[in-house]
Amino acid sequence: MTVLHNTFHAPTRTRGGYRQGPPARLTREEALARLAQRTMPLPGRPAGVCATPGTPTSPVRPSAPAPVDSVVTRSYPKPKLSQREVEVLRAWLNLDSKSAVAESLFISLGTVNTHLARIRVKYNEVGRGASTKAALVARAIQDGIVSIDDL
Repeated sequence: MTVLHNTFHAPTRTRGGYRQGPPARLTREEALARLAQRTMPLPGRPAGVCATPGTPTSPVRPSAPAPVDSVVTRSYPKPKLSQREVEVLRAWLNLDSKSAVAESLFISLGTVNTHLARIRVKYNEVGRGASTKAALVARAIQDGIVSIDDL
């Protein structure tokens, strides 16, 4: 029996034609510049209302990233997280699962879930909802709780 394998970065045949390979790897500065340009729409709000008040949404052009020098640092309203909530959030972002966080911090799984639920409530209270782990990663990076190098 012959098994055909596709090589990495080779175009893959799909129903509609050929699909492009993965994009070239970005430098750290380019990735940070793209992240700084993004605005996250708030849940339950019109498309023009963003996580940064007074800033309209603008499409990001993937082919032309903004120069690193022109990146504007935005000020986001930060929730008042306790030290233990920050510790649980950092551990959860660095580990694979909530049960691994519970074992490493010597707390129960229910306590981990409670801390994460309270973190999400506090972000919702300041108008920066974070219903998924990816959204919490973005919020933690924006607030300086973790850096990209830590992940």
